[in-house]
Amino acid sequence: MGQNLFIVLVFLAIVYNLGAGLYYMLTDKGASDRTVDALTRRILISAALFALIGIGIWMGWIAPHGIAVR
Repeated sequence: MGQNLFIVLVFLAIVYNLGAGLYYMLTDKGASDRTVDALTRRILISAALFALIGIGIWMGWIAPHGIAVR
């Protein structure tokens, strides 16, 4: 349960930074680097989440359920 909560919280942080980037893009009109900073944070958090999930699967902490292919 703790793993799922962590993944959801990180996903919410990703969505927040995406929204912040959109907000800064609409309000700043290119006057600052806040849009770039928010979107950079989003990319870094996303890459870290993918890496942590991959490490968790590799270490056996997370068991992927897979999709049955017939």
